[in-house]
Amino acid sequence: MKIIIIGGEAAGMSAAAKAKRINPTADIVVYEASNIISFGACGLPYYIGDEFSDANLMAEFTPAQFAEKGIQVLTQHRVVNLNPQQQQLTVEHQGETHTVDYDRLMIATGAKEVLPPITGLEKQGVYSLRRMQDGINIKNALADPHCQNVTIIGSGFIGLEVAEAMIHQGKTVRLIERAPCLIPDAFDVEISQHIQPELERAGVIIHLKESVCEIIGDDRVTSIKTDKDIYSTDLVICCTGVKPNTDFIADTGIDRLANGAIIIDQQGKTSLDNVWSAGDCSTIWHAQLQQPVYIPLATGANKMGRLVGENIAGKNLSYDGTLGTSCVKVLGLEAGRTGLSEREAQQANIDYRTVYISDKCHTNYCEGQSPLYIKLVYRSENKQLLGAQLIGNKGAVHRVDALAVAISLGATTEQLGMMDFAYAPPFSRTWDIMNVAGNVAK
Repeated sequence: MKIIIIGGEAAGMSAAAKAKRINPTADIVVYEASNIISFGACGLPYYIGDEFSDANLMAEFTPAQFAEKGIQVLTQHRVVNLNPQQQQLTVEHQGETHTVDYDRLMIATGAKEVLPPITGLEKQGVYSLRRMQDGINIKNALADPHCQNVTIIGSGFIGLEVAEAMIHQGKTVRLIERAPCLIPDAFDVEISQHIQPELERAGVIIHLKESVCEIIGDDRVTSIKTDKDIYSTDLVICCTGVKPNTDFIADTGIDRLANGAIIIDQQGKTSLDNVWSAGDCSTIWHAQLQQPVYIPLATGANKMGRLVGENIAGKNLSYDGTLGTSCVKVLGLEAGRTGLSEREAQQANIDYRTVYISDKCHTNYCEGQSPLYIKLVYRSENKQLLGAQLIGNKGAVHRVDALAVAISLGATTEQLGMMDFAYAPPFSRTWDIMNVAGNVAK
């Protein structure tokens, strides 16, 4: 059996490794358009913020290491066309194209950056942050002593992490977000409102409800124009989201969402025969909504990649679904979420209630006590937990892990209120904030 995988990052390489273990006789070939595989883009903000200096640490494995396992990885090979009727691919390498046949195919081409619809993005000093070379280029630009003012467009996970990286680099930072609050897609406003003062205390200039219209400068950026004013800047980093990298299969008839994400079922199968998909180019099954959704997270890409690897090699496994569990660190704050936000519950027409409270991370008499804030979303009729969000200086994210388990098991707020969480004075209070929120929920 010949298995071809398009894309050599998290989902693709997880699938390749697992498929080879399940079916050692399978002929597995991976085509990767870049010259790097097993690359984790999540490390890029920390790389440009000088938390580590070796960019290669973000690429876990090499083609040679996979060759030792019997998996052929061909870098700088771009698949430009898929003929599902003939089960054939057209591959481009060094300006020449050739066709290859497959028995089973996995599409794991990831995502590409979404750039704002503004003029001047081609100017020097304007960057996005998606590939390793992006990080290297930005880090080199930051080393220029004349680069002092940095503008970040967008305040999602990457935008906030880049803002912190620029603070560590000693730059003057301006953050522009067109929504009325920071990180609007991930967190409800009760949680996200705590991030703005944390950044402002560190000197970040924040513009909400403001959109960039133009990058100004001759060859190099000198300022940006928004719908409200003009601001001088030496460097611009666009952190305005990603979209599935699936344009090359648009004419195949494969089922996709409006944003181009390949729709897959709980086994990773697409609407095309003998074609699977996983990662940021595709949907993922949502455990609560019971439908495919687009949530481009590394955790989902790795899990679905592994599962597709098993299924493409002959098994018949299903994924129970994601909760979209995610987290972010912003200077001294950490925030996490799992399950449905209030906005998502509204969009799903669920009859829900919420509770939002503040408490402390641990007992009063232990050093380092700080505030914690929690929001729960739960069903009105039976108090079953739908979602949870936490933010604080200490202990927020690991509590989200506990709440993810609770939601996965169908727990109610009443059960959460009496759940037996670990207690010692340096770690929590006898009634943890999760217990308190569960007991307060009406």
